[in-house]
Amino acid sequence: MTRRDIRQNLFCVLFETGFYKEEELEEQYGYYWQLVDFSPTDEEKEEIWNKFKAISEKLADIDALIEQNSKGWKLNRIGNADINIMRIAIYEMFYDDDIPVKVAINEAVELAKIYGTDDNSAGFINGILAGIYKQNEKG
Repeated sequence: MTRRDIRQNLFCVLFETGFYKEEELEEQYGYYWQLVDFSPTDEEKEEIWNKFKAISEKLADIDALIEQNSKGWKLNRIGNADINIMRIAIYEMFYDDDIPVKVAINEAVELAKIYGTDDNSAGFINGILAGIYKQNEKG
């Protein structure tokens, strides 16, 4: 599985589990793999699960960055798909040393072109992530 495939499956898991209680998440994660039309390795499943857990642990900080940089938009007004795409990118930007920041932003834009809430999602997400990047560069 490529990094893009891992990111895409991570997005699907984040999106899907957003509809369940915390105590149901691991069970729902298992169900997710019954729905896909390929067979990932146990290592790939574990990598995605570990990234999912890491994002979940940093969720308050990640969501605060989104809200601070989404001028005039509260989180509850941003589509679930767009929020989860940005959550992955912000996690990669700040907590995954293997992913360059610009790659994280570009991959988020590409995910938004496929899964975004509407035709403006890619630009919206790019703007927020670029703002977060610039803010971080300054200090």
